[in-house]
Amino acid sequence: MREVLKVEGMTCQHCVETVSETVAKMAGIEKVEVSLEQKEVIVEFDESQTQSEDISAQIVAAGFEVIG
Repeated sequence: MREVLKVEGMTCQHCVETVSETVAKMAGIEKVEVSLEQKEVIVEFDESQTQSEDISAQIVAAGFEVIG
């Protein structure tokens, strides 16, 4: 499955790396793209191993806000 999440609070490349690494280490994640300019995270994942709510929760736990 492919999900696009709007993320607030990313202000620099370090934020991008933090979000990318946080999501990438989750089970079932196939691909992560983080755009600082668009304030979004595009994630491709296996729904049998994780859900978009779990991904959002990990991003929030890393200190960012998921919108929507």
